[in-house]
This record gives sequence, C-alpha cells and structure tokens, in this order.
Amino acid sequence: MQNIKLMEKLLPAAPLKIAALESCKEFGKRVDDYIVGFRQATLEESLDSPLYQSYRQDSYLVSCHCPRFGTGEAKGLIDESIRGKDLYLMVDVCNYSLSYTVNGHPNHMSPDDHYQDLKRIISAANGKAHRLNVIMPFLYESRQHKRTKRESLDCALALQELADMGVDNIITFDAHDPRVQNSIPLHGFDSFNPPYQFIKALLRAEPNLIVDKEHLMIISPDEGAMHRAIYFSNVTGVNMGMFYKRRDYSTVINGKNPIVEHEFLGDDIHGKDVIIVDDMISSGESMLDVAKQIKERGANRVFVCTTFGLFTEGFGIFDDYYSKGYIDRVITTNLTYLPPAAYEKPYFVVADMCKFMALIIDSMNHDVSIGKVLNPTDKIHALLKAHTAD
Repeated sequence: MQNIKLMEKLLPAAPLKIAALESCKEFGKRVDDYIVGFRQATLEESLDSPLYQSYRQDSYLVSCHCPRFGTGEAKGLIDESIRGKDLYLMVDVCNYSLSYTVNGHPNHMSPDDHYQDLKRIISAANGKAHRLNVIMPFLYESRQHKRTKRESLDCALALQELADMGVDNIITFDAHDPRVQNSIPLHGFDSFNPPYQFIKALLRAEPNLIVDKEHLMIISPDEGAMHRAIYFSNVTGVNMGMFYKRRDYSTVINGKNPIVEHEFLGDDIHGKDVIIVDDMISSGESMLDVAKQIKERGANRVFVCTTFGLFTEGFGIFDDYYSKGYIDRVITTNLTYLPPAAYEKPYFVVADMCKFMALIIDSMNHDVSIGKVLNPTDKIHALLKAHTAD
C-alpha cells in the first residue's frame, strides 16, 4: 500500500498506544494484529536509530477497564503509563451485549453508559498523553444532530465535551450528517465511508454479479442517503434511483413521524440486480419495505449494504423477507457489535473493517495524509477491473 511505504520513511508523531474499551475488545485486538504486521514488515535498516525504540512491538494495546460499585457508579483505570504516547481510544457505543448490576439488578449498557466510560478513561489519562484520539465508529447521538423543535443537540454537545477534555481528533464512520463537526471547528474530525469494503464483500459473496448498466442499479432508500448512492453509482458506472418517504407529520410514534408510503423515482429496474445503500439498519422495517417494493417492480436480486447493522428488533423480519425472496444479501460492517446469531444467517455477509481501521490509525500516528484512505475510488476501480477480467 502506498501509505505503508510512505510511513516506512517517517517517524511516528509519538509512540503508539491503543486503548480498546470493553465494548471494542475483540475488534481492537484484530486492529492491533494488523498494525503489528505492518510494522514487522518495515525495513530493518529504518529501525537502527534510538528514535524507533518503541516502534516495533508485539502489541500496542494498553489495558484499561471501568470497574463498577454496587450502586452502578464506576471509575476508569489505565494499567500502564501513557505519558507522551499517541493514544487512540476505541469505543462501540452500540454494544448492548455488556451488562452490569445496579443494587443487584442486571442492567444492559446503553450508548450513554459507553460514552460515560469513554470519558472516564480520558480522565484516567490525566492529561499525560502526547495526543488523544477517539475512535467512535457509530458517532454517539449522531441521529440527534439538528434542532427542529425545542430539542436537545446531543451530538454537538458530546463533541464539544470531548474537545474540552483535551481530545485532539475524533474518528467516526458514515456520520449521519458530517456537518455536526461544525460544533468543533478547530479540532480534528474525520468521517470515513466503507464503499470499497462493501463492494469487495459483495463480489466475494456473489462472484457472478455483472457490474454494468444493463444488469445492475444502485438505489437510495430515502433522500438522506442520496450522496452515498450517487457515489456508488458514479464509481461503478451504473444508473441509480431513489425512494422518498411520505410521512404523517400530524402523528409522532417513538419520537418519529410514521412513514405512510415509499415513492420511487428512477428507471425501470425489471430484471436487474439492485444494491440498496444506507448508513444503518435500525429495526429494518423501512429498508425491507423498500426491498419489497423493488422486488414487486421486477428486480432480479436485492442486496442491502449498510454501515451499521443494529437490528434493534431482532432478525425475525429479515428471516421472513429472505424466505419470501424479497432480499438476497444483507451486507454490514463489523464496526458495531453483531450478535452471534447474525453469522448463522444464510443471507448475512460481513464487510470486515479491521485492516482499514489499522491503516487509519497507523497513518495518523505517522502524521501522513489520509487522502487516499478517504477516497477509495482507485481501489474500487481496480477491484472491478479484476472482477470483470475473471
């Protein structure tokens, strides 16, 4: 990779350390393994200088945890010195599998709990790290990014709070609205997208997929996902369409105006494979309704690509739609917690993000440009060229 060869010639900004919170332990370990592999392959002659004494290690993970008292209160602990280190803190605010007890009662960790634990570990660093970087794949409260009524601005407040605590850079993925970074204009904020990983995973799962205008179409499930669909459409060279949601603004259910109907705008999709692209699946009802309408319009296969598979209502509805032929594949990343049951589903495909995350961390640790990482167009074109040649 071009970035890795560039990093071989440069010193890191400071010795690297990664604090993967409990919500990110397994993912953090795999990211660490990739970085160890990158640096094991570094040219030997580059490592003679004492400036590189902490460059090549067996692991860059630092042990940290947040033990709790019987009341449910907690504290953050870091088990080794991080003075002068370039510290990367990883947290998955959507990992609901973890729990703790409050006066003997079990309580599953919510995004609020994970965010509080992140602040505890930042506090435990006690201002001694050379640089603090937060990796939060699903940006905390990112769906509450703007005010339409007398509402709180939770995401902007969280970003300002992290900046006030000394965080230099915030790294996230597919932010619901990247303009939320305007709340911290003088601090680093990067939102990465996984289109290359989506296409790579899809082509592995469906090696007979034909990527051209006659056989494939990209669909945006709503107007908010248009920019993702436009990029996919342009980079693959196929047409796109979109649905828009007609809502009942006189009613509020679970904090939202219910969707009355999905209306479609676009070319004829009869006989074509279709890729639906969005940032997240929550309950899945909206996405699956779009998939059903696409199938009823004569589409061949329907592939759903989403950065965050939250599956808040379980997999029952997905199983039902798969059995009825409305969906063929659901492709999501491993940036957030996925229950073991997901991997057993015949339609489920994981777009692995560990190597991508490792490259981001290693690039930032060396203070090299991440422009190539942000723009995967060349890699997608090379992937599609190889797929066509096969």
